[in-house]
Amino acid sequence: MSKSIQHRGVVAAIDGQRVRVVVSQQSACEGCHAKGVCGEQGKERVIDVETPYATHFSVGERVVVALLRRSMAFSSVVWAYVLPLVVLMATLLVLKARAVADGTAAIAAIGAVVLYYVGLYLFRNKIDKKIEFTIIKE
Repeated sequence: MSKSIQHRGVVAAIDGQRVRVVVSQQSACEGCHAKGVCGEQGKERVIDVETPYATHFSVGERVVVALLRRSMAFSSVVWAYVLPLVVLMATLLVLKARAVADGTAAIAAIGAVVLYYVGLYLFRNKIDKKIEFTIIKE
């Protein structure tokens, strides 16, 4: 699992086959030049991991949470950063080609990105099923 993206965390709760893990920023993030844009920014976050082995874990136990495939991380970056940029630029270019005023085109492009994120939020459960985590004892 050395090539997967891993985070260390602590089991916060266990509910059926779901293990809730609290993951805090890792020390490697401190010196990273991209920490401001990757979403880590020193916050703790909660990751829910579906596993048939949930009963093997206990609250307070230190664990490692990892993405099953590296391509999932790439897919997440595309959905969160690349596609909204494409939506923004495409809307802006189409509206400018139709001679829409700059301010109106900018507001419409931002509105299109907002609609994109609303759609992403509405389909979060479907997207969440495609991103699979695994959990192992530390």
